[in-house]
Amino acid sequence: MNIRFICVGKIKEPYLKKGIAFYKDKLAKKANVELIEVDDEKTPDHAGQKEEAQIRKVEGERILRYIPSDSEVYALCIDGKQMTSDTLRKKMTQNGGTRDKNITFIIGGSLGLSPDVVRKADVKISFSAMTFPHQMMRMILLEQIDRVLS
Repeated sequence: MNIRFICVGKIKEPYLKKGIAFYKDKLAKKANVELIEVDDEKTPDHAGQKEEAQIRKVEGERILRYIPSDSEVYALCIDGKQMTSDTLRKKMTQNGGTRDKNITFIIGGSLGLSPDVVRKADVKISFSAMTFPHQMMRMILLEQIDRVLS
């Protein structure tokens, strides 16, 4: 299985870098793993809706460049479906197993994902009704995918 994680922004906190590296290394024993960071756009204080939409659009264009045409796309979205680890495992392994399957997970920036990226998604996932920092979400997602493939 080939799993690509496309994430907006860079990780700054050392504890998150360590946790992400830990789970990425664990997961790499079970699948081909690629972690892609695209630049985030700076959001000015008191940005209006138009400005925020433009920021999501620019970040979305950066994300879309890295999605392979043959990949099943999972986008982390506020309005996505909450599911158990077992449900996610079944979803990821349906349609003919896992050996040559390409899966892409997308984590947007602090303003979320552009409508173009959301439309590209085959599956929209929400991890919780709570809000998590998108940098922390990387570590949580990597841990869950490691769990799913265990």
